[in-house]
Amino acid sequence: MNFSDNFKTYYTFHSRKVKIGKLLIGGANPILIQSMTNTNTLDTGATVDQCIRLANAGCDIVRITAPGIKEAENLANIKSLLTEKGFELPIVADIHFNPKAAEVAAKHVEKVRINPGNYVDRNRGKTEWSETEITEARERIAERLIPLLKICNQNKTAIRIGTNHGSLSERILSLYGNTAKGMVESAMEFVRICNDYGFHDLVLSMKASNVQDMIRANLLLVEYMIKENFYYPIHLGVTEAGNGEEARIKSAAGIGSLLARGIGDTVRVSLAEMPVEEVPFGKRLVELFGRLPILVEKIVASTTILKPKTDLSLKELTGTKNPVVTNAQVPTADLFEIRKNELKSVSGKIFSVEVARSDFLNEKDLLPENAILKRVYQKISKNDLLIHASVDYALFLPVLKNCGIWIDNKAFSNGESLAELSLKILQGLGIRYTNAEFVACPSCGRTKFNLFDSFNKVKEKTAHLKGLQIAVMGCIVNGPGEMGDADYGYVGAGPGKVTLYKNGKPELKNIEEEFAVNELVSLIKENGDWQDV
Repeated sequence: MNFSDNFKTYYTFHSRKVKIGKLLIGGANPILIQSMTNTNTLDTGATVDQCIRLANAGCDIVRITAPGIKEAENLANIKSLLTEKGFELPIVADIHFNPKAAEVAAKHVEKVRINPGNYVDRNRGKTEWSETEITEARERIAERLIPLLKICNQNKTAIRIGTNHGSLSERILSLYGNTAKGMVESAMEFVRICNDYGFHDLVLSMKASNVQDMIRANLLLVEYMIKENFYYPIHLGVTEAGNGEEARIKSAAGIGSLLARGIGDTVRVSLAEMPVEEVPFGKRLVELFGRLPILVEKIVASTTILKPKTDLSLKELTGTKNPVVTNAQVPTADLFEIRKNELKSVSGKIFSVEVARSDFLNEKDLLPENAILKRVYQKISKNDLLIHASVDYALFLPVLKNCGIWIDNKAFSNGESLAELSLKILQGLGIRYTNAEFVACPSCGRTKFNLFDSFNKVKEKTAHLKGLQIAVMGCIVNGPGEMGDADYGYVGAGPGKVTLYKNGKPELKNIEEEFAVNELVSLIKENGDWQDV
């Protein structure tokens, strides 16, 4: 892939506008921040209080789960109490398996979110589909979707068609696999039905916990829409990103690199933390990367591309094809600068580097084999450095897979911190793993156990297990499917109950929450995947 292919920008993409309450999204309108409550939707007071905290923090739109008819009906009470308290906060009802809940919710809220993968199709164990069966399946989707479209038309309610990697229907999986193409095809079936019916108040989203999958799916979605002359607003998010710096790096890389291309109209940073913590990070991402033409070109042009003047590859020099470089020798760096344009590896090899051409944006040239991409940041805060570096290096996907990275921040010279940030970015981008990889949902009203506490305990016990992927999920709605790539899963099974998974299959069911973390450790040991610290 050459740079001109990788750095396509879409600043003229959006045209259609969708009204969400009093807010317009799409076109040149401001990018809006969204979050989601994690209270019980039937607890009106607690849900309203959390909505108010989110609004006061700067949240523009709030999503609330409506797993059943009762929860969907109670959205009217939540909306009424918010209005009574002086908050005209647009609400999105989150629907999964129950089309009737969507139809009820659509009468009370500004937007309904449906997931094509679990909104209509039911798994029957089929792996092969004839053309007739595919046509019939699409006709059934239309039959079940049109009643919702009628209600949304009557109530001026928008719909978000939200596809999640890992929760595709078995028909889509059999045709396209669990891929970005499968995600987009799944959503586009619904878009075409809506268009045939004449319904256009749509927002689309492509979410995944893997940053590369999320970016690929959104870029492909834009390609599909341009080809078919659809121009709908796009909601961005890296789902189940986890918590702490690791989650913020993933979110910045996925969301920010798309914003920099001109893609995205609403944003949610999904953190396994209290919902209000999502808002400031999302706002900062939008401030730095939203609606800024030629931003990608500036980032590429200001990246120094260094090429080793040696016959040895970066992997031969350092033991990894994705080395981390710093200005000074620190334990976590693979290469460090001993003098200008001269680097030394931890094994003692010294070699020179030369600056390669860095104006690749409109060229046919490929990135030099085993290049080092150096980004220099001038006196920015630690938080902004995390955001900028995550976004900047994400823009170099997928050509980054054979490269080293060098982050230089003139605000401070702590090489150890810069090396640690570099390693976290490489792991967040799915390129190099130095710790266990965690997938964790942000929790919502469907979660019936203390997810935040459990997730922190799981991380504390297992973070050192390099190469393992461990998922901590709130419920069975998204859990089993969206943690499909994880080696081990810790999934809510009911009030205070957890089921443990190995390679997507349940191993220990309905364990008491207080024992579940230790049981997970035992399961990992039994399967030979444990390493002592």
